[in-house]
Amino acid sequence: MGIIVNKEDNKNNDLERRITADLRAKAVEAAPDSEVTDFVGDADYVRDTKRTGRFAWVWIVLVVLAIISLVVILTPASRG
Repeated sequence: MGIIVNKEDNKNNDLERRITADLRAKAVEAAPDSEVTDFVGDADYVRDTKRTGRFAWVWIVLVVLAIISLVVILTPASRG
């Protein structure tokens, strides 16, 4: 048999609320409002790069066809 326990019936509910409030207060103190997330796009090594063009899929298809061609050429034909 099992016992159904609701979240409200938990004896440590008050303790959990106090711990959560304390952790939230510490997190607010640790991260000042003026701090901005550092995205990779702002990095110096990415600054002069261009985004991938619309026809990048053509290069992918060409590379796949080249690999298939090499496999077909280098695989010895079965001689019967």
